Amino acid sequence: MKKEKDRVVCPVCMHHCRLAEGQYGRCRARKNEKGRIVSANYGKLTSLALDPVEKKPLRRFFPGSSVVSVGSFGCNLSCPFCQNYEISMAGETEIPYREMTPEELAELAWRCRGQGSIGVAFTYNEPLVGYEFVRDTARLVRERGMKNVVVTNGSVELPVLEELLPFIDAMNIDLKGFTEEYYRKLGGNLETVKQFIRRAAESCHVELTTLIVPGENDTEEEMEQEARWIADFNPEIPLHVSRFFPRYQMEDRNATEVRKVYRLAETARKWLNHVYTGNC
Repeated sequence: MKKEKDRVVCPVCMHHCRLAEGQYGRCRARKNEKGRIVSANYGKLTSLALDPVEKKPLRRFFPGSSVVSVGSFGCNLSCPFCQNYEISMAGETEIPYREMTPEELAELAWRCRGQGSIGVAFTYNEPLVGYEFVRDTARLVRERGMKNVVVTNGSVELPVLEELLPFIDAMNIDLKGFTEEYYRKLGGNLETVKQFIRRAAESCHVELTTLIVPGENDTEEEMEQEARWIADFNPEIPLHVSRFFPRYQMEDRNATEVRKVYRLAETARKWLNHVYTGNC
């Protein structure tokens, strides 16, 4: 953990926030506590549900099963269309939560086997800004012979991913677009996500989701570049091409035209073997 005078540098994501004592990072989920960067959302759950695995979305990973899905608070991107902004854009003093230990969550997942559950999905907010809870819980879930799923924006540094991969069975990773300009608008970095996707796909089942936002990332040229890049290392990776609906700071936009989503999915199918449309 790098220190700069009276500040400590958070190593988790590309922002590398330099935090003074008591200060939170831009993700709202990590802070400087007595000279150490700690997870402020460890075990603090804002969301808990038994979901179909297809809702993650995962179409080619234990279809027809369910998974105990949990979320906390915080995110290291600032997407103006976020569907879960109430928790992703909140800090620990701004939203109610319940506390649960990794042992309690693993036990809950075990008890839900009778309802078709295969394990735990870390989702809803950005789970990897609090990766320590994901790691500790996933280890216990794996010891019980169950599965671990992560739904993530993929915007963290590779050492974090390496720490998690031994315990993760599947990921859905948001590939929000395929230009650096678009990622800058969202507070992210495309190259970070590309490196994350490549490494994750070497070790676990990976599916990708691209939300098509009108006027932002909706050209056939961009989709072709994205699909060709994915196909270059694995054309079997499923891609979900999803329809945008007005939400959060983008309620002034119209929903994406369904035919546009279908057309972009057809573009992706020139290169990829498994392309699905969502929200249509």
